[in-house]
Amino acid sequence: MIFNKKSRVVHSKKQNKNKISRETLYFSGASDRMLFGLVGILTVFGVLMIASAGIVYADVRFDDPYFFFKRQLIGVVLGLFLLVVFSRIDYHFFRKWAYVIYFFAIILLVLILIPGVGITAYGASRWLNLGPIPSFQPSEFMKLALILYVAAWCSGKGMKVITDFHTGLIPFLGIVGLPCILVFLQPNVGTMSILVFIALAVFYLAGATSKHIFSVIGMGFVGIIGLIIAAPYRMARFMSFINPEADPQGTGYQIQQALIAIGSGGIFGVGLGHSKQKGLYLPEPVGDSIFAIISEELGLIGALVVLIFFFLFAWRGMRIAATAPDLFGKLVAGGITVWITGQAIINIAAITSLMPLTGIPMPFVSYGGTSIIFSLAAVGILLNISKQIKEKI
Repeated sequence: MIFNKKSRVVHSKKQNKNKISRETLYFSGASDRMLFGLVGILTVFGVLMIASAGIVYADVRFDDPYFFFKRQLIGVVLGLFLLVVFSRIDYHFFRKWAYVIYFFAIILLVLILIPGVGITAYGASRWLNLGPIPSFQPSEFMKLALILYVAAWCSGKGMKVITDFHTGLIPFLGIVGLPCILVFLQPNVGTMSILVFIALAVFYLAGATSKHIFSVIGMGFVGIIGLIIAAPYRMARFMSFINPEADPQGTGYQIQQALIAIGSGGIFGVGLGHSKQKGLYLPEPVGDSIFAIISEELGLIGALVVLIFFFLFAWRGMRIAATAPDLFGKLVAGGITVWITGQAIINIAAITSLMPLTGIPMPFVSYGGTSIIFSLAAVGILLNISKQIKEKI
């Protein structure tokens, strides 16, 4: 084994030319600083906005104006710890253990559905009580687990297998279908859609045919329509999207209040901490509605800055995916980037009435301990991939 101090290249003569192993990777010695900076700023900004947006709601509901702020800090600390640890672990480790991680996530999703084990709130069973993380949400863990599993499965198959209907598409549907069924039973259609979205992105990057991708999208579209028709509350939510003013005190209330908040902010906003809509007018001000509070307090300028940050995150993430040392790294980096940016776009589109409300949080910014923990953990893996790129990006 020969080590060059300048490039830190590890070379092995016995390496299989058709595979890139850990011994042949080029280590830059430093991860993508711009990506780390973007995530750090978004995370700090999210904690500040949660402290501002949740102060009234937390005081009324928990008799503690900083309840959400303190809970989010716990999640941030745990998430940053995992980010640092995962950024130092060779990402190939996760290829070896992807199957175990995936099935462990499946077990957690099953536990939620067991009466007395899962925590039920707002008519849904989505949480487990794990002591220091009082509302652990396994579906957030499944997002990362599914990316790792699909990436490991696809990178272990040849292009001929991936593009075949029987050996590629059918097994893929099985891998994605199982967690989607369990998440749907919670019920959580929004997260189920995210799982399909990110898995399809990884499958496409692996070389799946456009025919297979559009077939899955078509089936998903038909399935969503069926779910809307089958459940009155989903139909009511969809109708409120079509015409929010039809029931402003009922199903259209949240979007109406969100639009009032966004409109009230104007260009420069009313000032940090001076939102009126967070005063028990806008539901879930620290959750999926937080972009409306950002727009009200910081105005159009603040909202655009948030959008720019996520755009830059997408750019850096996709550059890492494009220049990753091997297929597994490319698929994991692409999957994580699509997950984070796609979820941010869906959150913003929903709260601005560009699509039906989904209850999907904004990564790094919205309140949610499990969400911030696994979002930051995923960034840690992304940073490790960036360390092992042969060329500067």
